[in-house]
Amino acid sequence: MAANAASPDAARVAELLGREPESLFEVVVRDAAGEPVVLRNHPLMFNGRPMPTLYWLAGKDALRRVSRLEAAGGVRAAEAEIPADEIAAVHARYAAAREALIPADHTGPRPSGGVAGTREGVKCLHAHYAYLLAGGDDPVGRWVAQRLAEEDSE
Repeated sequence: MAANAASPDAARVAELLGREPESLFEVVVRDAAGEPVVLRNHPLMFNGRPMPTLYWLAGKDALRRVSRLEAAGGVRAAEAEIPADEIAAVHARYAAAREALIPADHTGPRPSGGVAGTREGVKCLHAHYAYLLAGGDDPVGRWVAQRLAEEDSE
């Protein structure tokens, strides 16, 4: 992963987040204008604490739209519609991908849980959607994408 200070995206990502990033990151998804949409964070923050959110939704439009979906009860609706075993499987895949980025000699605290640090169920539609956009096999992210597509067709 690129060092934040050396990244040409560092200033824009800080602006999108409203603060300086707390870990190394790379932009893994961009919109048509080249703006960052999804970040992949290093699993360990600069201060050594674990970063449970490997994929972070940073794009303003996507963030706004998913926030609206969450505010309308999207977390509960997604949990009710997606089988628990599929949600558990995505948490396991996400955790394994994050774990693979931790140096083998790391002896300090490690992130735990799956998407957004969750062990079961759905906590954050943003994190699931970011994982899907970054290429992850995420049924919750697909659920979000479908709802957003339905919104677009209205």
